[in-house]
Amino acid sequence: MNSRQRRGVIILVLSVICALGAFVGVLSVIGDVKSKVGPEVTAYRLRTDVQPYTALSTSQFEKISMPRRWLSPTAVTDLAQLRGKIAVTTLQRGSLLQSDMMVDRPALRPGQQEVAIMIDAATGVAGKITPGATVNVYATFPGQRQGDPAQSKIIVTGARVLDVGHITALDPGADNRGQQPSEAVPITFALTTIDAQRITYAESFAQRVRLALVAPGSDTGVPAKDRTYELANDK
Repeated sequence: MNSRQRRGVIILVLSVICALGAFVGVLSVIGDVKSKVGPEVTAYRLRTDVQPYTALSTSQFEKISMPRRWLSPTAVTDLAQLRGKIAVTTLQRGSLLQSDMMVDRPALRPGQQEVAIMIDAATGVAGKITPGATVNVYATFPGQRQGDPAQSKIIVTGARVLDVGHITALDPGADNRGQQPSEAVPITFALTTIDAQRITYAESFAQRVRLALVAPGSDTGVPAKDRTYELANDK
């Protein structure tokens, strides 16, 4: 073997050694990355903004994959956890769903029942009534006989709101007096039997039913003498 051939062999051997070194280096980098990233797991990201106290559903989220080590301990990895939950604050589009973003929907207490009625979307709710809120329910009635004054009555005090539905357009021809609202929202309450009867009666026969939001911790009781109001008796 002459000197030129020896140099060729040496260069070939060095090339093979360099290639093996590069290959080992790539494997080392890949292994290091894998060790830092770790296995991927499923997470869920919001497709759109969600308002506070809104019931959560699977359609509001999209499935993504991300490294387990980058996922917080409170991240939700199973949408079955949404069952019976509502948002506790405004959830922003693109945010990862966390367990501390939601709470259980308010439940019935012993002796209570769910009752849903339609409330004027503009004056009765005005975007302020949310699940978990406590409200007093007011209703206005015409005089029983011609010439009798109209009255405003507090029908129910301390009613607990379980759910607030979506705004629904009402049939404009359903009332020829034109006094009924054009849009209403179904509100579900947790009520005793007698309060359920009162609020159902008001929905059926009152000219208007309105909700008054009660501040947390406030006394919702109203003396009997203050439950009925007539303009003529206002002093």
